[in-house]
Amino acid sequence: MTETNQRTAVGAPADEKTLPPQYTPAEVEAPLYERWVSAGYFEADESSDKPPYAIVIPPPNVTGSLHLGHAFEHTLIDSLTRRKRMQGYEALWQPGMDHAGIATQNVVERELAKEGKSRHDLGREAFVERVWKWKAESGGQISGQMRRLGDGVAWSRERFTMDEGLSQAVQTIFKRLYDDELIYRAERIINWCPRCLTAISDIEVEYQDDEGELVSIRYGEGETAIVVATTRAETMLGDTAVAVHPDDERYRHLVGTEIELPLTGRRIPVVADAHVDPEFGTGAVKVTPAHDPNDFEIGRRHDLPSLAVLDEHGVITAHGPFLGLDRFEARSAIVAALRVDGRIVAEKRPYVHSVGHCSRCKTTIEPRLSMQWWVRTGPLAEAASKAVRDGEVAIHPKEMESRYFAWVDNLHDWCISRQLWWGHRIPVWYGPDGEMVCVGPGEEPPSGEGWHQETDVLDTWFSSGLWPFSTMGWPKETPSLEKFYPNAVLVTGYDILFFWVVRMMMFGLYAMDGTPPFRTVALHGMVRDQFGKKMSKSFGNAVNPLDWMDAYGSDAVRFTLARGANPGVDVPIGEDWVQGSRNFCNKIWNATRFALMNGATVEGPLPEAAELSPTDRWILSRLQATVAEVDALYEDYQFAKLSDALFHFAWDEVFDWYVELSKTTLNEGGAAADATRRVLGEVLDVTLRLLHPVVPFVTEALWTHLTGRESIVIAEWPTDSGFRDAAAEQEIAVLQQVVTEVRRFRSDQGLKPGQKVPARLALEGTPLAAHEPALRSLTRLQPEGHHGTAFAATASLPVAGAVVELDLSGAIDVAAERKRLQKDLDAAEKELKQTTAKLGNEGFLAKAPEPVVEKIRARRAAAESDIARITAQLAGLPQA
Repeated sequence: MTETNQRTAVGAPADEKTLPPQYTPAEVEAPLYERWVSAGYFEADESSDKPPYAIVIPPPNVTGSLHLGHAFEHTLIDSLTRRKRMQGYEALWQPGMDHAGIATQNVVERELAKEGKSRHDLGREAFVERVWKWKAESGGQISGQMRRLGDGVAWSRERFTMDEGLSQAVQTIFKRLYDDELIYRAERIINWCPRCLTAISDIEVEYQDDEGELVSIRYGEGETAIVVATTRAETMLGDTAVAVHPDDERYRHLVGTEIELPLTGRRIPVVADAHVDPEFGTGAVKVTPAHDPNDFEIGRRHDLPSLAVLDEHGVITAHGPFLGLDRFEARSAIVAALRVDGRIVAEKRPYVHSVGHCSRCKTTIEPRLSMQWWVRTGPLAEAASKAVRDGEVAIHPKEMESRYFAWVDNLHDWCISRQLWWGHRIPVWYGPDGEMVCVGPGEEPPSGEGWHQETDVLDTWFSSGLWPFSTMGWPKETPSLEKFYPNAVLVTGYDILFFWVVRMMMFGLYAMDGTPPFRTVALHGMVRDQFGKKMSKSFGNAVNPLDWMDAYGSDAVRFTLARGANPGVDVPIGEDWVQGSRNFCNKIWNATRFALMNGATVEGPLPEAAELSPTDRWILSRLQATVAEVDALYEDYQFAKLSDALFHFAWDEVFDWYVELSKTTLNEGGAAADATRRVLGEVLDVTLRLLHPVVPFVTEALWTHLTGRESIVIAEWPTDSGFRDAAAEQEIAVLQQVVTEVRRFRSDQGLKPGQKVPARLALEGTPLAAHEPALRSLTRLQPEGHHGTAFAATASLPVAGAVVELDLSGAIDVAAERKRLQKDLDAAEKELKQTTAKLGNEGFLAKAPEPVVEKIRARRAAAESDIARITAQLAGLPQA
């Protein structure tokens, strides 16, 4: 136990007087969080001799706000970090935000548009100043929302990907990669957004099925004619060849010849290329190297020219009747012109096919030949693959390794330039005579007439790929780097395994002398609605987690998310589940309040086992087993299973059984009651500490009242003492069996939960004899002859070696109950007769679908079960 943790919490004496009768999260959570931050509990000291445990936050966009995906991921990371802090590690959860190039620029440009201006009216320098101003005033609202959730991050270390230090890291690694010939400039096909006017990464392209048209066009005449099909007729103006498969006998005589390209008067060659699928369509394809990635590769193999016929806005630039038309206007006009010329062989409309759209503005993406900057990924990807194959980095769950290798082993060179003004400007200068100079940190850029810097900025993923070490001061050799690199684990979604994880692996291994950025990658799934459907505003099922926090408290949201978090699997969540978690938090509150009111204590050592009752030994044995189970599940990142184990132990065993069983002992007083008060205090102390990483607020409020100590945040994590008592566990299991059976019988007989009935208990010679007071209390059974009335056993229950006889005379209207049960029995027997007849009918079995037959079998089984149950209930009724 830490020294500070022995101090009494101010204003929190260990009694019930300052613990309200009801838990109100809105009154508890915000003050507690600010107290944690003020006390510096979440800060990390690189000079500490404690073992390090570091996790970086996947940096949310500065334009973003907390959504359920964030809340889910943050809950998992916070749980890991809080537990490690309690275990004595120097735990660092590194916070920060991403500058989100396109998204942020779009936000500010929309603001300017309201003023009737564009970024070009301001100019680059003034526009960038405007973005910084927006960031200071409006950006980063997610930070406040993270506080609402309870994120235990080291706020003093908060970083932004455009900070001066991180900008220096970006410039440094760009220079090193450039000097090592791993960054180069080349003209290639990229994803181009005609609205955002920039290249975008694959992750920023959303594919959806669009309705278009597939037109088949005849190129050439007579025996030299070839038919090709396309959904993008406007690009035919840029065709420079028709390609066929080398082994396709239909076109072998045409390979090497030229045919006329309709509407243009140009003649283009017929080339043979193995990329063409002879079984698809006509077996011939048009080749437009400047507007299709596959065609670009064919063009390179056959030394074809690349003719760009669309400008950056998607407008036709080819001279002729279509000049100046938008790409979609041109498509219709070109098909109409081909139709007039008799060139259209077939038209399929509507033709549904997958089309890429910009994730920011939803504009249809245009593949476009463009001069861009690229990372040569081959050597970097090979190192990233080897680190996992050699066991330096573990992917969890292991079955996700194949997905990782599928990406990293087939990685194409990465386009890193973006035609934006907001972002890390590429540190390359061009000279008047074609010179190109890359400038590193501290180096003077070339000056003089004709020299100018590259106007493009870097892909946001470039700077976020440096996150695990740039946030700790790299390229300087800082104490933070020495202490906290590599990170212990990365917790992130499987959806960005390639886009972020692989890039961090490549850059970390390259920049940090072969040391990977983390030792484990723990992958989780996506949050979905309760029906398993993707959450989306357009579907009408998106949820603002703040609304649920307002209604049920942050702990309830956190516990619900953690309880659904199976590794690598999507997480369904519904509001009723959050309500259930709220009820769990209330149950913890009420049980602890009961314990405080009855003198539960954590002071002094636990009594020796021999001095404890079987009930006390049972709960201590179950407690230690739960500690061991939860520890093992944390190490395996099994958040759902550990949350479920904690839920059932706390609710079922502690609150529903131990607290109820302890009431009898506490009422009797004496040494046994004192021992139970100490055990009750111990059990709640350890249970609250086990629960704390997942539900931090309610556990802090309760633990400080229970223990009088400073904060559960800096309390010690429970360790398994090894205490087990199989005999006590077996004894209490028998008691639970008897209580459960009596309660079931009472329910079957229609007795009200609080209704007391006389009973004789034959417990002699069984371990239950010592538990008779508790058994009677839990089952509402009065002693025989209670209040001087005669006892007449009307029902007998033999359970687990004991016999419970009950006198139900006067407790129920026997005649009415018998009549009701007989009616139910008649209905069940009629159902059994009907279903048995159907299942004995060979004609029915031969014709009916299997699901129908299976349903009838289920009905028959249910009828048989009902008959057995009702017959037993009738037999248990008092005789007339």
